Amino acid sequence: QVQLVESGGGLVQPGGSLRLSCAASGSRFGIGVMGWYRQAPGKQRELVATITSGGATVYADSVKGRFTISRDNAKNTVTLQMNSLEPEAPAVYYCNALRHGVAYWGQGTQVTVSS
Repeated sequence: QVQLVESGGGLVQPGGSLRLSCAASGSRFGIGVMGWYRQAPGKQRELVATITSGGATVYADSVKGRFTISRDNAKNTVTLQMNSLEPEAPAVYYCNALRHGVAYWGQGTQVTVSS
């Protein structure tokens, strides 16, 4: 079992920045891809960014050039730096980790971009 705990969400003005962090605990050995997903009310959960243990990254087109995902394998943490945030519906950001074919999710952290 892997437990994921996110932190860093909140309210930010358009154009501002937020940094989300996620720490994995429990059976941390063998964690492969980690990433961030988000879900707005009434919408499906969507990929924001992922990163492998080797550092290869994938970003949603909507966040390319504005968001940066990074990872500390020794600490089993993953961070999402979000810059130039755009006004949009509030969304819950979820941390995700894959371990031996099993997907684990955090409880989510709310991000609201509004003036």
